[in-house]
Amino acid sequence: MVLARRGRAAARGRPRGAGTTLTGLGERASELRPDVGLRTHVDDVVELLRGGDLRDVVLVGHSYSGLVVREAADREPGRVARLVLVDAWVGPDGASMDGLAPESFRRWVDAATTDGVIAVPRAAAVGVTDPDQVAWLEPQLTPHPRRTFADPTHLTGAVDAIPGRAVLCVPARLPFGEWARRLGYPAVELESGHDAMVTAPGALTALLLPG
Repeated sequence: MVLARRGRAAARGRPRGAGTTLTGLGERASELRPDVGLRTHVDDVVELLRGGDLRDVVLVGHSYSGLVVREAADREPGRVARLVLVDAWVGPDGASMDGLAPESFRRWVDAATTDGVIAVPRAAAVGVTDPDQVAWLEPQLTPHPRRTFADPTHLTGAVDAIPGRAVLCVPARLPFGEWARRLGYPAVELESGHDAMVTAPGALTALLLPG
């Protein structure tokens, strides 16, 4: 997600949300191929920033997309004012989800993978258990390209000069806080399942922009 203060998406100077569906996911599920990787998704975000001439952006990355938005910001540091990383996988240059993940998580992913594609998990796997929320969420979930978890991030170091913070959903299931602290991000906790945009949308929205 992008919150833009300047550019065609925010022509009147007021923050406005924008977003892009990553290749092979959601309504772009028909584009799913085993060769879709982390770089494909970084290109999606960079195209959004450049195509809308977005500047002074708050770039929000959730879960796997932490790696995506950090690399996109590294490529376009002049457009990104701040990063918000929500229960996000993050690491230095060369990091990947496979490299960061505990062995038990990698085994779970590999068991769910067929022909380079990770099957859709149940909503409970991302902390969504309310029956109404489960009924809304599960039909929208789509398979995920396995290569995105294996590809290493490519960073020049420019992203490390961009301010940011981590939003940590608690209770935690993975060491998102530890990864954020290693990179120097201050953190705030949010009582929510991993998919906080579903389980705590109002509280999460309040954390996206500095007070």
